[in-house]
Amino acid sequence: FSKILVANRGEIAVRVQQTLKTLGIATVAVYSDPDSSAPPVLMADEAWALAGQTAEETYLDMERIIAIARRCGAEAIHPGYGFLSENPRFARACQNAGITFVGPTPENMEALGDKISSKALAQKAGAPVVPNSPPCSQIDAAVEEFTSTWGFPLLVKATAGGGGRGMRLVNRLEELAAALESAGREANAAFGDGRVFLERYIPHPRHVEFQILADGFGNTVHLLERDCSIQRRYQKIIEETPSPALTPELRQQMGEASLAVAKEAGYVNAGTVEFLLDTGLDARSEKDGGRFYFLEMNTRLQVEHPVTEEVLGIDLVEWQVRI
Repeated sequence: FSKILVANRGEIAVRVQQTLKTLGIATVAVYSDPDSSAPPVLMADEAWALAGQTAEETYLDMERIIAIARRCGAEAIHPGYGFLSENPRFARACQNAGITFVGPTPENMEALGDKISSKALAQKAGAPVVPNSPPCSQIDAAVEEFTSTWGFPLLVKATAGGGGRGMRLVNRLEELAAALESAGREANAAFGDGRVFLERYIPHPRHVEFQILADGFGNTVHLLERDCSIQRRYQKIIEETPSPALTPELRQQMGEASLAVAKEAGYVNAGTVEFLLDTGLDARSEKDGGRFYFLEMNTRLQVEHPVTEEVLGIDLVEWQVRI
């Protein structure tokens, strides 16, 4: 590549531009009206106005961003994180325009973006998953079977969710119908997808994720783990590596499971496989024979990627571009 457009703003746009400049690749910034003098705009080799105030008018406008990339001669687009970074329609539109999307394939995003389908893929790869129900909107036979098998407490979760939105903790059967309705309503407002499902609740888990890099030739590696168990309202506050909770044996098992999921998906580029690690305080773990469980796979660079870079001395953005 001789020129790459960074389809984002703020800290991550600066971060990506820093690596591109080190690699000798010209950088293109796009910006909304309020961001016209922001640091990414000032440090880029060239900057193009998106002419709008809101995210919908600017950083989420796929057609305009691709049109700018074609006009300025950018061979690739790096989406950063957030905005269009996990949008398969945008990745496919880049392909159709002859522009490289610096990230996974549209097919990767579609297979792993839905929590139900991604858990099915993980099961096919041999990774343990938290027991869950099919998508549901009311108490039906499948819901009754799930609750009778696993009991309470349980979680209602949005199939397209994240960040705790569309999620409800249910402690009693009497609370379930209202939780299904409110979680579905919130999920539809946040993600445009109101489908929810039930999942066994693990009351005292650790949240451990493995950083993945996969090239286009079938080579897949993990770059150890990040422990992000310290959270508030399902939002991560502190990330650390190595995890204080993992033994060498458990690290190997979870690392192998993360690679198996990535390979089953035919994954390409950087991604993160997330697990719940049961600390052993939930007696129901013995029922499903689990200790750690696949949670989801994020098909993008994550906010917390510098934790891995600091410890291992690896530039993940550089490897995204090289891949």
